[in-house]
Amino acid sequence: MTKTTAPAAGVREFTARSVGGGLALLLGLLGAVAGAALIALGVTAGGDVMHASLIPPGVLLIIVAVVSMSGLNTVAPGEARVVQLFGRYRGTIRTDGLRWVNPLTSREKISTRVRNHETAVLKVNDAYGNPIELAAVVVWRVEDTARATFEVEDFTEFVETQTEAAVRHIAIEYPYDAHEEGGLSLRGNAEEITEKLALELHARVEAAGVHIIESRFTHLAYAPEIASAMLQRQQAGAVVAARKQIVEGAVGMVELALTRLAEEDIVDLDPERKAAMVSNLMVVLCGDRAAQPVVNAGTLYQ
Repeated sequence: MTKTTAPAAGVREFTARSVGGGLALLLGLLGAVAGAALIALGVTAGGDVMHASLIPPGVLLIIVAVVSMSGLNTVAPGEARVVQLFGRYRGTIRTDGLRWVNPLTSREKISTRVRNHETAVLKVNDAYGNPIELAAVVVWRVEDTARATFEVEDFTEFVETQTEAAVRHIAIEYPYDAHEEGGLSLRGNAEEITEKLALELHARVEAAGVHIIESRFTHLAYAPEIASAMLQRQQAGAVVAARKQIVEGAVGMVELALTRLAEEDIVDLDPERKAAMVSNLMVVLCGDRAAQPVVNAGTLYQ
């Protein structure tokens, strides 16, 4: 199987500089209240020039307080904030709670919770060219928020597309049923194929900073147009395997019968009688119908 390699990522996640938002919120509220008090004092002072000069500082204080409080962020568990300053990546906030960062930055919310994606039923040709239907489910989560944000356009759509591509690639690499002894097949080696699917997916989505937790096939079958023919082939194989086991058991029973007869000296059988006995026992033991007893009134030679 050809190994899929992802392009090297140019951005890596690191922790953004942030502080607890409780103190920042308190200072912002105090600044807004102080600004409002200055404005009120300047307005109620009448025409006093000294008191009127308090209005601009009050307005400025309120503006500074509002701008400062715009740096507050509420980060819930299972979420992160990707921080940018004038187009530059400045880190990621993963600490949950109320956090404060530079108010001039932009913060993009991104979920780091576990997600799952189930593909639609895909119709592809296996390694032998037989049309088959298969579907898979992938459990994943964002591991590197920087790469998920900046390396791909839409990491969710990227994961869905790459999952479908990986499932198709695995399907054409292996047959549904292996004709050769010891060969890998989609139906007969589910665990091995699942591991290869996980490796394939990891290589494909690594550029998006996504971690594949689990991947597994949820649907695997021959396409309807050949399902009946393949079912007959499977049934024939099962019949042959059953007949082989029956014959092996019958040979052992015949051998045991002849050995016990010889050891107990019950009857002396010449080669021709042995051949007849073996033939009769094999017919009885290997036949798919109940044997009908026949009473021999004469001898073997008459």
